[in-house]
Amino acid sequence: MSFSLSPFTPMGIRSIQEQRDRWERKRSRTGRELVQSEKSYCQQLDLIVTYFVEILKAKGTLRQDIRESIFSSIKSIHLINQTLLTHLELGRFSVGFEEFCAHLQLYNTYVDNIQTAKKVLMVQVKKSKAFRRFKKLQESRPEFSQQKLEDLLTLPLQRIQQYKHFLRDLTENTSPDNPEFQQLSKAVKAVSEVAQRIQDNARSHENHLQLRRVQKQLKGRKTRILTPGRWYIREGWLKTVPPKGTEAKPKMFYLFSDILLQAKPCSPIHPTNGDKFACQRIYPLKECTVDKVFGHTKSQGGLISLTFARAKLLLMSDDQVDINDWYRSLCLAIGQLKSKNTVVHRRDELCRRPIRSDPDSQNTPELQQTRGIKRTVMLDEEVWEHSEGQSSSSIPLTAESGHSTTKRLKPNEAPAARPQESSGSSCVIL
Repeated sequence: MSFSLSPFTPMGIRSIQEQRDRWERKRSRTGRELVQSEKSYCQQLDLIVTYFVEILKAKGTLRQDIRESIFSSIKSIHLINQTLLTHLELGRFSVGFEEFCAHLQLYNTYVDNIQTAKKVLMVQVKKSKAFRRFKKLQESRPEFSQQKLEDLLTLPLQRIQQYKHFLRDLTENTSPDNPEFQQLSKAVKAVSEVAQRIQDNARSHENHLQLRRVQKQLKGRKTRILTPGRWYIREGWLKTVPPKGTEAKPKMFYLFSDILLQAKPCSPIHPTNGDKFACQRIYPLKECTVDKVFGHTKSQGGLISLTFARAKLLLMSDDQVDINDWYRSLCLAIGQLKSKNTVVHRRDELCRRPIRSDPDSQNTPELQQTRGIKRTVMLDEEVWEHSEGQSSSSIPLTAESGHSTTKRLKPNEAPAARPQESSGSSCVIL
């Protein structure tokens, strides 16, 4: 609450009070904008629930599972936002958002389902003539202002982003001494997590679309691009410099988070693959090093050198900016991959260390006499845990159990040789 300052008020107190007045004015302005936008948002949610969810349920145009796939938790979201609007209109911002954040799981459910909702809606529009006519009729109502159902379904996602900005403004213009400050700060954190979830899901969906696009550009099905954990980075034409000094040939390269794929265009006269590419080689980035090579392009373009475990690749481009972008992208992808592999490698070493102990040293008579039968039982149980279904029979507690231990350790060492076996084909992902 502001009050007028007398001319005799000290400058320090006056400046503090002026700052508080500015905070109060900004807070009031933000609060008014929040209430107005919340009213509009609730009205739009009410249109979806009334003219789509409820009528579709009453008419039975779509099955219940299809309706749930399209509209998900939007009806429950409508209810909690009506409660939030009541608090906001009374000026209880902190109380309203504290109660609202307790139901944010409904938004999480809706966010995770939005891509499925779009896909199911598109299928039903093409498949069901009755639903197509119903949707067109409802969207033509003046209340919808020519908005399509596809656009209305994304409103909760857009509203979460708006909440994040509104809450930050309210928190920044609330004094830390105010009891509402802590509640608003917690609300900012909770809503920001949902906003980040929306961005992560959007990135994952966009990456999935890019991987599918590249998969369709490659002929055949032997090269698997759609792999969990793989991220698309970039693609483009680069010239490969052969080691014997012959003419550099342009190739299409696709850079992902774990591999670099080299491809060549198929014959344009091919009846089905004329617009596709044939995969030639796949280079794993796990053990790759990248360097710039200077003095070979006469100040035009650039040259980069890639060294792999079993191959070396020289790539050239006439565009200096393009080759620099490729160099930065490769360095970033390799650096991130190596940092991840370092952590996994250390854990793998810790897990495998007991298995790789020398079995012969455990079977000498001297060690068996000193360690006793109890140590033998522990070794047998350890081997049994790592055998993973090699045999269902129990391990005898005799001196021969040492020889069975040696036989069981051999299969566990076999996976180390698998990458070498799978590297025979140039287009197999290692």
